[in-house]
Amino acid sequence: MASKDNEKLPQNDDKDKQSSSSSEKREQELPESDSLMDKIAHFFSDKLHLSSAAEDDEDEGGHVLQSATISALIDAWKRGCFKKIVTMVGAGISTSSGIPDFRSKNSGLYANLSKYNLPYPEAIFEINYFRENPQPFFKLAKELYPGSFKPTPSHYFIKLLQDKGLLLRHYTQNIDTLERIAGIDEEKLVEAHGTFYKHHCIDCQEEYSMEWAKEEIFKDNVPTCTNCNGVVKPDIVFFGENLPEPFYVLPHRDFKQCDLLIIMGTSLTVQPFASLIDFVSDSCVRLLINREKVGKNSGGGFLRSMIFGEGLCFDLPGNRRDVAYEGDCDDGCLYLADQLGFGDELRDLVKKEHERIDIELGKIKRKVSTDDQSKDSSDEKPEEEQTKEKLLKNNENSSKNDVKSSI
Repeated sequence: MASKDNEKLPQNDDKDKQSSSSSEKREQELPESDSLMDKIAHFFSDKLHLSSAAEDDEDEGGHVLQSATISALIDAWKRGCFKKIVTMVGAGISTSSGIPDFRSKNSGLYANLSKYNLPYPEAIFEINYFRENPQPFFKLAKELYPGSFKPTPSHYFIKLLQDKGLLLRHYTQNIDTLERIAGIDEEKLVEAHGTFYKHHCIDCQEEYSMEWAKEEIFKDNVPTCTNCNGVVKPDIVFFGENLPEPFYVLPHRDFKQCDLLIIMGTSLTVQPFASLIDFVSDSCVRLLINREKVGKNSGGGFLRSMIFGEGLCFDLPGNRRDVAYEGDCDDGCLYLADQLGFGDELRDLVKKEHERIDIELGKIKRKVSTDDQSKDSSDEKPEEEQTKEKLLKNNENSSKNDVKSSI
């Protein structure tokens, strides 16, 4: 949430090794010598199209599509034209799980915040307001907290792209952790607006686990740091806070390699996230799956084009790369999967994973009930915590056994 224009507890050794391995992979991708200012300079160099002549020459290429249609895109995919796919998503890929988006007129999150007596809807996600009055945010967090929702077909479509070796990176505005539950690897994720997965004290930066914070929130407490009594906040980006460092580092290389950019479920109004669509080369195909066409630069002149890019060009003469599928994200993903020959695989994965999550959640509920009846059953708690953790760890074994070869 970068502008108002939008949307641990200690673990066992094995988990520490997995986390360490994931962190090492991410660190290998980040330039070692660059300072944070250098990384931000790279970001804005791309954003303002200040690449070198050599880089511009590399970006030049012929048209991949015969026409800017979904059928032409599918034909190119079948010919093997897309090997390095980047996905960009917003709240629209999660709405079918029951999570509201932000800006829908009647059902959106901002339209239903009157009960919190806010000065204006966006205040609930402003860091200065949060410091003064954190209670409204944590009341909302209790309603939206991860663990009550299942990933959608759109999430599992992206998971299959990863398993087939086609996903270069997944950029998400969402804070719901459903990508993690679906099994998308951490090194593939750029959570541009942060996540509920980790929490930190806003004063001393002490780290806390999601489960610890959830327990406090569901007791209707404001999570408070045991070290300094500061407020413990989830690592979601509030208005007035910087975006995570990977957002400024990875686009510089990811979007230059990208041959297909898939944009789903976003209004493309939040900057700087929305400007990423213009980081790709001129030969990169861009597919929007959304209920309406968005991302078009509808005026504003040369300066706006320089800062935010030219946008998507669906209806302009000569367009040979920007394609729109107008409809729900899940429908668009299922349609693509059907046309590309892995629709049944996607449906089977959704069914299998939802059944697995139901079983895991059922175990949790039964154990919580047992704990309520008998406080002496202390040996069940570690297993319960481990079960909850599985929903957010990548649980690769359950979702990769049936993975087919790349398209």
